[in-house]
Amino acid sequence: MADVRLRPRVEPLGAPIPARVPTGPRIAGRLHALVLRIDAATPADRDRAIDVLRALSVVGVVLGHWLVTAVTLRADGHLMGDSPLRHMPALTPVSWVLQPLAIFFFVGGRVAAQGYATARTARPEYGPWLAKRLRRLLRPVGTLLFLWMLVVLGLAGAGVAHETISTLLNLVVSPLWFLLVFLVLTAATPLVRRAPGRIAVVACAVVAVLDVAHFATGGVAWVETVRNVNVLAGWLVPYCLGAVWAAGGFARRRPAALLLVTGLLATAALIVWGGYPASMVGVPGAAMSNLNPLSLAAVTFGLAQCGAALLLSGPLRRLVGQPRSAAPAPGGRRSATPGQFAWALVALMNLSVITIFLWHQTAMLSTTAVTLALTGPLFGLHTAPDTWAWVLVRLLWVPVFVLLLVALCRAFQHVEGDSRRSRNKAS
Repeated sequence: MADVRLRPRVEPLGAPIPARVPTGPRIAGRLHALVLRIDAATPADRDRAIDVLRALSVVGVVLGHWLVTAVTLRADGHLMGDSPLRHMPALTPVSWVLQPLAIFFFVGGRVAAQGYATARTARPEYGPWLAKRLRRLLRPVGTLLFLWMLVVLGLAGAGVAHETISTLLNLVVSPLWFLLVFLVLTAATPLVRRAPGRIAVVACAVVAVLDVAHFATGGVAWVETVRNVNVLAGWLVPYCLGAVWAAGGFARRRPAALLLVTGLLATAALIVWGGYPASMVGVPGAAMSNLNPLSLAAVTFGLAQCGAALLLSGPLRRLVGQPRSAAPAPGGRRSATPGQFAWALVALMNLSVITIFLWHQTAMLSTTAVTLALTGPLFGLHTAPDTWAWVLVRLLWVPVFVLLLVALCRAFQHVEGDSRRSRNKAS
């Protein structure tokens, strides 16, 4: 998972605002100056579409967890997990938008392959290259787990029911499987770079064979145990496609369009005739999940997502632009363009992408627990997600989750920043 690397600033953020920045409110002037510095400090050869895709995938994961995951207060006073998808199947298409993990692995594969190729020109040792990337991920994870260990001890000491503690801890820890898989695939990058296309085909075939065994045997225990291999094999497919992209593949639009169309058609066929669930996320109580472990339908859907990402790369680059001087405003002053503002937001998000991913569930759960203690059960936060009114009210809670997540990022982003600085010093 690569960070946004900006060229050293010519002046610190606290420096006086240049006279060219537009007059008006002081805050607006400083904001324009900051945006212009971020834009100017970005290397001209950086593919900004990669950062936009990474940011969009993380936003999708965060919103997906906040909107399709519910924590309900049961009659016995325990907090238990639930999902509006279980009660309202009509919401299933939401899971097609809010499950963008394939794009994250796709982008991760490209960045890792490019980074390894660059590292070999200066430092061929595999160990230091891998250690730098592991450090970026493991230090923030360790901080999260340590603090939640203290929370669990505190809750247990206060006499909170173990069912409630289990629910809260599961919602915090369960997303970490994603980072574990990413670490394993990152470690395999040198091997993936040798023949990414062929490895992707083999990985897809492994998922297909194990899924056939699942349906043929009725899901017997030993088959389901072996089928956990799909977690690695399935996400290896978009990761390998990212390595293909890094090697110069997908230079034309036709392969991307082919991925999109064939991926969508294959996914539709598997859902309609293959017995796969339509939801691309797990639904409590469902007989089968497309994510646990990864199914062939999730892999084909990921192919479609990779194709869409490739087709959108051009428009995304134009949206955030490349480093360039802003057009002079009347009076010889300069202001940041909308594209420069968009890029500044993307760049800042990418600097904290691990922190956002790790702490977003904590933001939701903290809101849930604190409001329950202060006010009692609230609709859309502690009630069963079984009505459309719940969905509408849940959307109103999202800004509250965002504010708390911003506060958590301010508190813990330095851990990710320290990991990045130590990684850069090591290189």
